[in-house]
Amino acid sequence: MKYAFLISILSMIALDIHGQIPGLPISKFYSSKEYQGGIQNFAISQSESGLIYVANNFGLLEYDGTTWRRFSLPNSTKIRDVSINENGNIYVAGQGEFGYFQTDALGFLKYHSLLNLLPDAYKNLEEIWKIFFLHDKIIFCTFQEVFTFSDSHELISIIENKPEFESFHLSNNRVFANKIQNGLHILENGKFYAEDFGDTFKEKLVTGIISQGNSQKLVFTRDHGIYSSSPAGVVKWENEVPSTSKINEAIRLKNGNLAIGTQSNGLFVLNDSGNIILHMDKENGLQNNSVISLFEDISGNLWIGHNNGITLLELSLPFRLIDQYAGLPGTGYNAINHKGSIYYGTNNGLSVQKFEKEKPLPIEAISGSSGQVYRISEIQDKLLMAHNDGAFTIKDYRAIPAGGFGGVWNFQSLKDRPDLVIAGSYNGLLLYGFEREQLKFLRKLKGFDESSRILEQDMDGTIWMTHGYKGVYRLRPNKELDSLDVKYYGTESGLPTSLLISVWKINNRLIFSTEYGIYSYNAQEDKFEKDQFFAKYFDYDFLATSMVEDPLGNIFFIGDKEVGVLEKQINGSYVKNHQIFNKIIPFLNDDLQNISLIRSNEVLFAANDGFIWYKLENKTPSTPSFPAIIRAVYLTGQSDSLVFHGNYQPLDTEFAGKEESTYPAFAYDAANVRFEFSNPIPNNENSTQFQFWLEGFEEEFGEWTYKRDKAYTNLREGKYTFHVRSKNIYGQISDANTYSFKVSPPWYRSALAFLIYFMLSMATAYAIFRLVEKRYHKKTIRITDSQRKALIQKETALKNSQEEIEKLRNEKLESEIQAKDKELASATMHLINKNGFIDQTKTHLNSIIKKSKNQEVKSEIEKVILSIDKNIAGDKDWEQFEIHFDQVHGDFMTRFKKQYPDLSPQEIKLSAYLRMNLSSKEIAYLMNISTRGIEIARYRLRKKMQLERTANLQEFILKF
Repeated sequence: MKYAFLISILSMIALDIHGQIPGLPISKFYSSKEYQGGIQNFAISQSESGLIYVANNFGLLEYDGTTWRRFSLPNSTKIRDVSINENGNIYVAGQGEFGYFQTDALGFLKYHSLLNLLPDAYKNLEEIWKIFFLHDKIIFCTFQEVFTFSDSHELISIIENKPEFESFHLSNNRVFANKIQNGLHILENGKFYAEDFGDTFKEKLVTGIISQGNSQKLVFTRDHGIYSSSPAGVVKWENEVPSTSKINEAIRLKNGNLAIGTQSNGLFVLNDSGNIILHMDKENGLQNNSVISLFEDISGNLWIGHNNGITLLELSLPFRLIDQYAGLPGTGYNAINHKGSIYYGTNNGLSVQKFEKEKPLPIEAISGSSGQVYRISEIQDKLLMAHNDGAFTIKDYRAIPAGGFGGVWNFQSLKDRPDLVIAGSYNGLLLYGFEREQLKFLRKLKGFDESSRILEQDMDGTIWMTHGYKGVYRLRPNKELDSLDVKYYGTESGLPTSLLISVWKINNRLIFSTEYGIYSYNAQEDKFEKDQFFAKYFDYDFLATSMVEDPLGNIFFIGDKEVGVLEKQINGSYVKNHQIFNKIIPFLNDDLQNISLIRSNEVLFAANDGFIWYKLENKTPSTPSFPAIIRAVYLTGQSDSLVFHGNYQPLDTEFAGKEESTYPAFAYDAANVRFEFSNPIPNNENSTQFQFWLEGFEEEFGEWTYKRDKAYTNLREGKYTFHVRSKNIYGQISDANTYSFKVSPPWYRSALAFLIYFMLSMATAYAIFRLVEKRYHKKTIRITDSQRKALIQKETALKNSQEEIEKLRNEKLESEIQAKDKELASATMHLINKNGFIDQTKTHLNSIIKKSKNQEVKSEIEKVILSIDKNIAGDKDWEQFEIHFDQVHGDFMTRFKKQYPDLSPQEIKLSAYLRMNLSSKEIAYLMNISTRGIEIARYRLRKKMQLERTANLQEFILKF
C-alpha cells in the first residue's frame, strides 16, 4: 500500500510538472459593435501609458481600459499596421497613405502624413503593409517598394523590388522579406540579399519568423507548416499543430512560449519542444476561429485580432477557467484528483477529465450522476459522491447508488472503524459500510436530526458538526453505532455568535471559523477561545467560508473580505498572498463556497460557472500599475464642449508642472467642468476604483469610487488643478494625473472693472467733498461770531468749574487719607492685639509644660506651641498692611526698598513700624520677638543704612 501510494504521488508530480494546464485563461471578447470599427484587425500595439492601439478596417482604434475611440486617415481607408516609437508617435500604414498620429497641446491626436515626402513618382501607392523600427530608422514596406526614413522623418532610401515582395518580418533586429519567386531575403546595407537556404521558401507564403538564437530561427508559413532554419539547413519543425492549419501570425511570448494564430483553427500556444500548451477555438473559448494578428502587452496579456472582433487573454494570471467553454457546464461545487483523473462536481452532475500522455482529454459526464453534487471523497481508495439524491459509489466512470436516504452533504471515515463511513445528510448522520467495494447504507444514527453539511473528526474520533445558523454540535457515536451522544455549544461556551460557524481541519487540528474570527476548542475547560495562530494573518472579524491545507502546509482560504493562501515558509512561518486573488472573487460560487485540493500547491475554486484552477508555483507579478488617465474634459451646458481629448506623450501627464500662463482659461459663465478618466488596465472596467481632488476647490482627495467621471458646476474665478488616481483590484494605487485650468472672473469682477469702480468712487468722493466744503464754508462764516461769544462764556464757566473740581478733589483725597489711616491703624492694632494674645497664650502653655509631669500632655502642648509659631511666622496680614501703608505714606515701602536694596524683609517691616511711630514693645509684639531683639534689630538697621551715630533712626525714617 505504501509503495502504491508513493508511486501514485510521483505520477501526480510528474503530471503536475509536465502536463498541460487544464482549463482556459480568463478572457474577454470585444465585438465590432463594442469598439465601433470594422471587422478586421490587422495589427495591435501599446503605448507606454498602457493605451492599446489597433489597426482596423475603419481606421486606428484606441482602448483606454474602459472605452474605445476611432481615428481615421485622411482618405478614410484601412490601416494595415500600427507601431509606436519611444517618443510616443503612433505610426500607421494603410491603403495609399502612411504617417503618424501625434498629440497636440489639447490632447487631440493629429495625423501627420509622410506621403508628401516621397518623390512624385512614388506617391501613387496601393497598400503599405508593415512598419519596422530599426535602430534610428523607420521602415515602411509595400509589395513594390520599401521606404526608409530617419527618426526626424527625412527620406533616406527607396528600395524597389521585382518580382514583388510577398511578406515582411522583423526578427532579432533584422528585416526579412519573402519574394514570390525568389524565396526569403534579408535587408543589409540598404539592399535585400538572398538568405542562406532562402530558396526553400519559394512559392511558400512566410507568415512569421522567430529567432531561436543568433544562427537559428523558426520560419512559419501559411500553408506548409513550420520550419527550423540554421546554418546546417532548413528542416521541418516537429510540433503538434495540425498540418491542415493555415498560420496567419506567430509571436514569441515573454515566458518563452510561442503563440500561433491560424485562419480557421483558432489559437495555439506551444512550448519550445512544439507541444501544445493551450488551444482555443470557437468551440473552446474563442468567439472567432480566424486569427490575423497577435500582440502581447506590457502586463503579459495576449491580444488577438480576429477577422471579426478582438479577444483579450489574460495569460499572465495564474488562473484558468474550467467552465462551459472548456466543456464543463454548470456551477462548480467540489472536485478531486483520483487516480490521475480530475472529477468535477456541479449542479448538473459529476464529470471527469482523463489524461493521456500527460495531456487533458475532453471532459465527460459520469452516467447516473445528473443533479446536484455536493462533495466527492476518496475513502479506502474508493471514490464516493455526496449528492442531492443520496450517496453514490463512482466505479468505472458510473455512479452506483448506495441506498438509504436522499440529500447527503459529505462523508467521514470513522477513525477507529475505517470500513465504516459516516455521512452528513439533510436530517442527521447516516452510517454506511463497504460491501464488494461498493458503499451500502446501514442505518440512520438516532438522537440527532439536524442538517449536517460540515463535519470533521478530532484525534479521538469525536465528530464536530457546525450548523449555519444554530451553532456547534459535538457528536459521539455509542459502541453499537446506532445512536449519538449530542452536546450543543453556543455563545455561552465562548463562541462570539451562533451564526455562520464552520469547522476545518488545519495543521492536524480543528479550528472553527466565525463571523468574528477563528476559534479553537479548549478541551480542558470545555469551551471555545480565540485562536492566536491566525490572529496575525486575519482581521478580528474575518469570516472564513472555505479553508483547505495542502500536503506542503500551504493554507488556501476564501473569506468574506479576501481570498488567498498562507504560504508556508521553510522556517515554519507563513506569508499571506491574497492581492492577486481579487481577480477571481467575482467568479466564485456565491451559494456554497469551496476550495478543492488537487495536488500540492494546486487547487480548484468552485465558481458560478465551473471551476477556477490555480497553482501556487505559477503565481506571477500583478498587473503593472498604469497611471490614471484623464480621457476628456468638457465644459457642460446646453451642449457639452470638449476642451481636452486625453491623449498624452509618453508618461507626460503632469499638466500642473506647466507654466501658469499656458493654463486654459474658461469664462466665468461657462465654468461647469466635467472630467472623464480611466486606467488602461484591460478587463477591469467594473473593478478599478478612482479618487479625485479639485485643488483650489476641495481640501484633499475624496472617497474611492467606481465612477469614471466627475462634474463641478458654478466654479468661482481662480486657479484649479484636478487630480485623479486609481486603485486596481490588487490594491495598487497609481500615480495621480492632473489637469490645470483657470476660471476668468465675470466682467463686473475683472481687473478693468475694479479700476473703473475705483476711479468712479474717487470722482464721486471728490464731488461730494467739494459740495460739502462750500456748504460748510458759508455756515462757518455765519456762526463764527456766535461761537466766539459762546467760547468766552464757556472759558469763564470752565475756569470756575475747574476751581470747584480741584477743591472737591482735595477734599476727597483728604477723606481717603483719613480712611486709610483708620484702616492702617485698625490693622496694626489688630496685629498687636492678636500677637500679644498669642504670645501670652504661648507663655502660659510653656508654664504648663514646666509644671506638668505627664509626658504625653507635654508632647501635645509642644505641638500646639509649634503650630502657634508657624501661624505667627506665616501670617499673611503683612501683605494687606503693606498695601494700605504705601497708600497712606506715599509709596514709602517702594522708595525705601529702592534706596536700600540690601535690607531683609524683617528690616523692611521694622522700618515700616518705625514710620508709624510705634514703640519698641508694640513692634516686638508685631514681629514676635523680644524687646531686646528689637533693639538689636534697630542697631543692625542703622548699620546697614550707614547712619551717623548722632542721627536718630526714627526721625530719619519719618522724614524719608
